[in-house]
Amino acid sequence: MKIVPLVASILLASPLLLAQVAGSPPSFLNGADQLELGVKEVLNQRRVGLITNHTGRLRDGKQRTLDAMRAANYVQVVALFSPEHGSEGQVDDKVGDSKDQKTGLPVYSLYGETRVPTAAMLLGIDTLVFDIQDIGCRFYTYLSTMRNCLEAAAAHKLRFVVLDRPNPLGGLRMEGPVLSDDRRDFVGAMTIPLRHGMTVGELARMIQGESGLQVDLHVVACTGWQRADRFDRTGLTWINPSPNMRSLTQALLYPGIGLLEGTNLSVGRGTDTPFEVVGAPWCQGIQLAASLRTANLPGVTFLPIVFTPTASKFRGEPCSGINIAITDWQTFEPVRTGMHIACALHALHATQWDKKRLDWLLKHAPSTTAILAGKPADEIVGSWQKDLELFRLRRQPFLLYE
Repeated sequence: MKIVPLVASILLASPLLLAQVAGSPPSFLNGADQLELGVKEVLNQRRVGLITNHTGRLRDGKQRTLDAMRAANYVQVVALFSPEHGSEGQVDDKVGDSKDQKTGLPVYSLYGETRVPTAAMLLGIDTLVFDIQDIGCRFYTYLSTMRNCLEAAAAHKLRFVVLDRPNPLGGLRMEGPVLSDDRRDFVGAMTIPLRHGMTVGELARMIQGESGLQVDLHVVACTGWQRADRFDRTGLTWINPSPNMRSLTQALLYPGIGLLEGTNLSVGRGTDTPFEVVGAPWCQGIQLAASLRTANLPGVTFLPIVFTPTASKFRGEPCSGINIAITDWQTFEPVRTGMHIACALHALHATQWDKKRLDWLLKHAPSTTAILAGKPADEIVGSWQKDLELFRLRRQPFLLYE
């Protein structure tokens, strides 16, 4: 692994700037909130391509970052770029190019014909700005879009600015196997664990620092965020970052439950509670819930349930399964929980559960092999710990927050 000196600058709002906010100064600000406070060193007189979606808003949840940038007299927004789910976060399919209804600016889709900005899209742009709320899971593709755009900025000699946002799952806990470099793809953009505990700004610094990417990177850091803080500690309004990510509970579940959806199992898409329920027409929910409760996993319990998805997998078919109820956000371990569910499914439904694509998001052949061999879930989880400790050390030079 090659580590090179970082050339990124890190901008923090000063107490003087914070005092300029109307009324009592908030204890937390996103990177985007500091545009209107006059943090303009990196954007002054720049022609910007803004990579954003419906989550790119100021802390009040009302004003778009786009509109705040257009109101500033020191920067010009030339074009917009949207990730998976489109600029409004409503589409569960490929997305075409469009125009922003309010401003008429072109919106170039990076989840359609291309996932990388082309030279034609970047015409007249000297700076790319990334402002999207991530959820802290390796296979959530907003991170992949950021990496693609960061590499495009390097290739086209553009400045790259990250308006940082908190990791909703907090910045301390790390879980899951660390991805190997030969497994990288669009649902695995970095050699990090499933739950990585880093912000997109920190991840951009890691990409640059470890790859030696020659790019003019700047991170406008959040203020008032500490690593132990989950999203509920920020005071920000929750905006669903994607159609099936409707609450912090679902975001906490996602690294463990989402990794199962390459199999013939419903993870609740097409219900009111995606990632809170798991099941299938062939599943025996009573037995599965009872098996999982015997594990006494921290911060979670399991209830048998029957649900019928109205979309996605098993649409219109009654599914027997489990409701996964978090009882303590602080102690809950989503990836460990997901592995226990996988091992219990294999034990109870070895023939009905189709595991051909189990490794699609897990991306760790030894763990997949261990599940299929009937190894205990906690033995599999324990096998990751050395790599997680190495990752803890590896990420340290790129962290921005206490």
